[in-house]
Amino acid sequence: MRASATLQTTFDERTFTIVFTGLGGRRVELSRISVPYSRLKDTMRVLLSQGVRIQSVSPEGSEPAAATTTSAPPAPVTVTTSKPKPAAKPVPVNIYKPKAPFLGTVTENYSLLQEGAIGRVQHITFDLSGGDPHLEYVEGQSIGIVPAGEDAKGKPHKLRLYSIASTRHGDNLEGNTVSLCVRHLQYEKDGETINGVCSTYLCDVEPGSKVKITGPVGKEMLLPDDEEANVIMLATGTGIAPMRTYLRRMFESNERNENGWNFKGKAWLFMGAPKTANLLYDEDFLNYEKEYPDNFRYTKAISREQQNPKGGRMYIQDRVLEHAEEIFSMIEDPKTHVYICGLRGMEPGIDEAMSTAAAAKGLDWSELRPALKKAHRWHVETY
Repeated sequence: MRASATLQTTFDERTFTIVFTGLGGRRVELSRISVPYSRLKDTMRVLLSQGVRIQSVSPEGSEPAAATTTSAPPAPVTVTTSKPKPAAKPVPVNIYKPKAPFLGTVTENYSLLQEGAIGRVQHITFDLSGGDPHLEYVEGQSIGIVPAGEDAKGKPHKLRLYSIASTRHGDNLEGNTVSLCVRHLQYEKDGETINGVCSTYLCDVEPGSKVKITGPVGKEMLLPDDEEANVIMLATGTGIAPMRTYLRRMFESNERNENGWNFKGKAWLFMGAPKTANLLYDEDFLNYEKEYPDNFRYTKAISREQQNPKGGRMYIQDRVLEHAEEIFSMIEDPKTHVYICGLRGMEPGIDEAMSTAAAAKGLDWSELRPALKKAHRWHVETY
């Protein structure tokens, strides 16, 4: 609950006691701190941003007797956050570099789109066998691809980074493959259609071909190790790649056996696409939702087929507004992490939606978002 708006300036020189739960993830245990009125508002904002639930605010001496933990000085409050636990071993980074890439063999390359879809998106798998050292990776990382051939200046093409779409065990669960989902990039320039160099190369590459691979890279999108963490995922297009790795790790039966990691939290995927035929890995996600209804929720924003409440196209930010109260209830839990991946253009709309939702709760999103980021609970990878 929030402090009553009836507190008057006559208490400016008094000390107030805030009683709350949620410190360090302890949902039941009551805690309290004492602060001067001049710091009351700022202190409450910090507490709320860290997922704490405020039970009462009262002048010192009149607080509920049930609040029975230590008090804190009236300095800025530091609340325990849910920074992901260290992995059992270091996160692999840059095992293979551009000057000495690994040559992976393409084992499959197939379309992820249904009939009537817009554009072209391929699922491509590479065999990593025989590497010394082995090219290992974890969920949420990316690899670099160096396309074959040379640029207009006769120099080798520069690498492009792609989010990994398979778990650390690979789609075959043997730990020797890595998969990507790649959209064929096309755009118009001076009346001419331009094809993306690397995306064209990958979408057309044949099984059996050798491809230069670097990496892995990235620590921004790693999952927390906590089996009871909650995960909110916002994705558009091929931004679904890391989300697929999380969900396979959480809900694929063979993966769960392989991992020795039994996800018990709640996962909520918001997926944006222009048409139903453009939804990537949709059948898998529907199966997870059916098999694990208490743990997984799947919400779609299909812009060319659904309308928002204003009669316009339905985008992810509209779904965020639609479910704002539930989203913020989850974010109040310090075990909740938010992951965003897709085109950079999705960020302003999500920020606007979150700002509106936060304001409805008396919170300032411009302050809350950095606090979540600092607490390692807000993860963004856009391009």
